[in-house]
Amino acid sequence: MIRSLQVRFVIVALISMLAVLTLIIAGINIVNYNSTIGSADKILTLLSEHRGRFPKDEPHFGGAFSPEMSAELPYETRYFSVMLKNSGSIIQVETGNIASIDTSDAIDLARSVLDAQNERGFAQNYRYLVTSHKGTSHIIFLDCASRFQAFYSFLITSCIISIAGFILVGILITVTSARILRPIAESYEKQKRFITDAGHEIKTPLTIINADADVLEMDYGRNEWLDDIKTQAKRLTELTNDLVYLARMEEADNSIRMIEFPLSDVVREAVGSFNAPAQTHGKQLSCEVQPMLTLRGDERSIQQLVSILMDNAIKYSDEGGKINVKLEKQGKNIRLTVSNTTAAKLSPDNIERMFDRFYRGDPSRSSEKNGYGIGLSIAKAIVNTHGGRISARISGRKELTITALFPQ
Repeated sequence: MIRSLQVRFVIVALISMLAVLTLIIAGINIVNYNSTIGSADKILTLLSEHRGRFPKDEPHFGGAFSPEMSAELPYETRYFSVMLKNSGSIIQVETGNIASIDTSDAIDLARSVLDAQNERGFAQNYRYLVTSHKGTSHIIFLDCASRFQAFYSFLITSCIISIAGFILVGILITVTSARILRPIAESYEKQKRFITDAGHEIKTPLTIINADADVLEMDYGRNEWLDDIKTQAKRLTELTNDLVYLARMEEADNSIRMIEFPLSDVVREAVGSFNAPAQTHGKQLSCEVQPMLTLRGDERSIQQLVSILMDNAIKYSDEGGKINVKLEKQGKNIRLTVSNTTAAKLSPDNIERMFDRFYRGDPSRSSEKNGYGIGLSIAKAIVNTHGGRISARISGRKELTITALFPQ
C-alpha cells in the first residue's frame, strides 16, 4: 500500500509540475511572440507615417514613442516598400534598404498582399502594413527573419531548460518521496502491528469467556443470557480474526504461497455451498463457470474471496432477488463477476467507498445482518495480493456488480 501511495504521489507531483511548467513556458513565449510582432508593427507604423522612410529628427528615437527605437535603428532595419494603384499598376518600388529582395520579387509580394486584402500580416518572413489613400496603396515590408530566429532560439532554449529542470526535479521527488511519506508509512505499520498484536491479545480473554460460558451452561443449564454471551463472543472472535487476516494480507512481505490450482473447480465449489442459503432466503442463484481455468495463487484465499462476495450478495440483495456469478477468460485476464439485484438506492459515493473498512453506505447494512463492513476490504486485499484489480459498478441503481480481474 505504501509503495502504491508513493508511486501515486510521484505521479501527481510530476503531472502538477509539468502542467505548471507548460503554462509558464507557453505564457513566456506567447508574450515574447506578441512583443516581437508589436515591435515590428511599431516600426511599420513609423515608416508608414513618414512615407516609407525613417524620420531624420532624433526625438522619434529613444523618446516616448518606443524605448527600443534608438538612433541605430534605421541602419539595423531591413525593409522595402511598394506603391501601386488599386488596379495593380506599379507607381513606385523602394528596395534600397534590403539586399535579399529585388524589384520583381517586391512587386510579386505586393500584388499577393493586395489580393489578400489584409491591412497587416505576413508574407513569407516579412511583416507588412498596407495604407490606402485616394485609389493608391502603399505597402511596407519589414524583414523579420532575425527577429523570428531570436524568438525560435528562445523558445527552444526555454523548452530544453524546462525539460532538464523537469527531469532533475522528477529525480529529486522520486528519491525524496520515501522520506516524505515515511511518517505515513510508520503510522500505517504501527496501525497494522497494533491490530495484529491486539488481535492476538483479545483471543485469550475471548477463549476464556467462551469456556466460562460453557461451564455456566453445564451448571445452570442453557438460558438466553448465556446464549447471548456466546453469540457476541463468537462475533467478536470472527471480527478479530478478520482484522488480523486483513493486516497480514496487506503486509508487503506476506508469506502466502502461490501455486497453480484449478480456479474453475474452486469457484464452482465455493458458489455451490451457497445454494442452500440462497434458497432459504428466497434468492435465485445462477452460476456460469468457464471450465479448465487455472490461476497461480493461494487457493484458500480465493475460496474466502468467493465466499465474501457471495455472502455480500445474499445479504444485501432484495427479497426474491437474483444473484449471478460468472467466471471467464478475458484476454490475458480471468474475470470473476458477482452481481445481485438490490432494493436499496446506490450512489457513486457508495461505490467509491464500498471497499473501505467498516463503511456502510446502505442504512440497511446494519448489525442485524451480522456484518461489520470489513468483508469487501478483505476481498480487495486478496485480489491485490494476487496482482489483480477489483471494482464495483451499478446498473440503473437496481443491480450491483463486483468484478475481480486476475492476470494469468
